[in-house]
Amino acid sequence: MNAPDATATTALPRIDASRLWASLMTLAKIGATPKGGVCRLALSDLDRQARDLFVRWAQEAGCTLRVDAIGNLFARREGTDPGLPAVATGSHIDTQPTGGKFDGNYGVLAGLEVLRTLDDHGIRTRAPLELCVWTNEEGSRFVPVMMGSGVYAGAFTLEHALSATDRDGTSVREALAAIGYAGQAPAALADGAPRFGAFFEAHIEQGPVLEDAGDVIGVVTGALGQRWYDVVVSGLEAHAGPTPMALRRDALQAALPLMQAVDAIARAEAPHARGTVGWVQVFPNSRNTIPGRVSFTVDFRHANDAGLARMDAALREAIAAVQAAGRVAVSIEPVVYFPPAPFDTTLVGHVREAAARQGFGHRDIVSGAGHDAVYVARTAPAAMIFVPCKDGISHNEVEDARPEHLAAGCQVLLEAMLHTAGRAA
Repeated sequence: MNAPDATATTALPRIDASRLWASLMTLAKIGATPKGGVCRLALSDLDRQARDLFVRWAQEAGCTLRVDAIGNLFARREGTDPGLPAVATGSHIDTQPTGGKFDGNYGVLAGLEVLRTLDDHGIRTRAPLELCVWTNEEGSRFVPVMMGSGVYAGAFTLEHALSATDRDGTSVREALAAIGYAGQAPAALADGAPRFGAFFEAHIEQGPVLEDAGDVIGVVTGALGQRWYDVVVSGLEAHAGPTPMALRRDALQAALPLMQAVDAIARAEAPHARGTVGWVQVFPNSRNTIPGRVSFTVDFRHANDAGLARMDAALREAIAAVQAAGRVAVSIEPVVYFPPAPFDTTLVGHVREAAARQGFGHRDIVSGAGHDAVYVARTAPAAMIFVPCKDGISHNEVEDARPEHLAAGCQVLLEAMLHTAGRAA
């Protein structure tokens, strides 16, 4: 399917950086917050407005639209050989409640700019191109996260996703119908959805590595695997005054070394490991009562499964040591497992070569966050392109990125897609 010689020896078109920026700023007006961010929750009326805008732009670019049963959108630009599987790109346009202008949105509109640029220059590809908008990537209204790409890849069933409800009891099925995006096309590969020949996702880094290094392009070689746990430490609540220190069954004091162990376990697996305690609940949370129960979450991430297994074993060893003292009981429940996701070496190479050809400072990088490309990579060759974001901040209204960096990532995306799809003679 590749045509490397033709692409490498023919002048490559330049994306329109001003048009890309203007599109991002126009989309950001839908759900704009007073602090400069965006609140556009999945399958809300604001999401409908954003989808309508995307559909209009895609149709103006000459694309045909497909909407599947979980609401994923696919804008297709036909190739000269429609029998070839499509080379796809895309991301999501739903946001966090206090989200920014670029998370997800950049990946969608960079893909749109690629299609517009090819049209501007009259360039046809051998393989079709598709631009995807995946439903409910953020998971801030409905769980599970990365819902649309997860259904597509078979990580969970369509019915499971459609039955999920928000805090008000509205189901995904009801919300899709309400905004008019309950499509009829198959949503899962197992049900007949088309399989891609390749998938690229452009994204802001959401971390500080590129900015700190002064590089413009992150060549994403894969995504960290994840294991999440719910941990409960049970002691005995008692009066803080009459109960001597030696006779206490203080759940909080027993929980603290476990929380510190989470950090130490991740540091021992550096550099591609993470360990986070992000949520803690103390019961009864009273000033003069010894805590009787502490619940907290653990988020472990690692570049390979062997590392995740070592982290799991170390946490369980720390729990056993706490329980051996006989003062408290500790329960641990695994709640999430995402295996590490290495990306396709050929596609990663296309990204690296495009960055080098353009003279952009670049480095290989591993994604610490989940992205739709991680699920799609289970079904087809996939790769990602990162660009820096200011101070590494994302999922925040102050999320920001430099226009020239966004343009650079889009240019690399265009070249990688054109190289993969093949330039028609």
